[in-house]
Amino acid sequence: MKKEIHIPYTIQSISELHSLLKIPKPEHPLVSFVDLSKISCHFDDNLKSVVYSFYTVCIKKGFTGKMKYGQNTYDFDEGVMTFMSPGQVISTEVTVDTAVYGAMLVIHPDFIQNYALAKNIKEYGYFSYAVSEALHLSDKEQAMITGIMKNIEQEYCSSIDAFSQDVMISHIELLLNYCNRFYNRQFITRKSANNTLLTKLETLLSDYFEGDKVQQFGLPTVAYLSDELNVSPNYLSDMLRSLTGQSTQHHIHNKIIEKAKELLTTTSLSVSETAYQLGFEYPQSFNKLFKSKTNVSPLEFRSSFN
Repeated sequence: MKKEIHIPYTIQSISELHSLLKIPKPEHPLVSFVDLSKISCHFDDNLKSVVYSFYTVCIKKGFTGKMKYGQNTYDFDEGVMTFMSPGQVISTEVTVDTAVYGAMLVIHPDFIQNYALAKNIKEYGYFSYAVSEALHLSDKEQAMITGIMKNIEQEYCSSIDAFSQDVMISHIELLLNYCNRFYNRQFITRKSANNTLLTKLETLLSDYFEGDKVQQFGLPTVAYLSDELNVSPNYLSDMLRSLTGQSTQHHIHNKIIEKAKELLTTTSLSVSETAYQLGFEYPQSFNKLFKSKTNVSPLEFRSSFN
């Protein structure tokens, strides 16, 4: 029997979002502040999976029990934030007694157009994190974020004048900068769990080159590794940078060079054969990477051992 394919529902505007949530129309067509406690959870099969056409910054409170973060469970239950960018698919499951408290800031890309924030917002990696990779807040951090959110709400509910947009943009920039700081803190406080993820990554890379995956799929990719580790590509790279100072791609390259050195010194494979063995389509690409990492060519490296 053919599996039914569910196509995510695209929410095109903030006004449409308000209508679907059954709350009053937004005060501004391009930005909105939503009190989550005023939203009643209701069932709609069409909305199990949605795509927003705008940015959302959400802080949720009142959770009990543990929070799921990646593949692990933690006890940061005081507050949790999630960030979504336009085009991301969001899937949810609610129960009859689901109760959520907190606030959601909704920002249409057109609202920040012609501001530096339009470019800078794309540099915040957490906007492309998986929904499970939430930001967990301490009491002090939650108070800080809540205070900024209240300032945004106050400005949002005030009469619009020539300065309204500038003031709101400033508050939003401050909010995102604090979130950036707290995310980097999170990498530190969860260092033990992240080290476990680093160990899994190293094992995954070793198994990739020792097995037959190179012949099947070619060189390992960031997307492949993040998928196997059940985290998003950006989260994996940010975590690795916090622990090692290097991105996921750097770790892949390091493993390739490590394996290349092994083949060049322990086998009689030619440089071209070594390149193909490692998954390179063209030997020239292998030569270029090897020299950029070691300052010598593969042939020069092999000669130094003879």
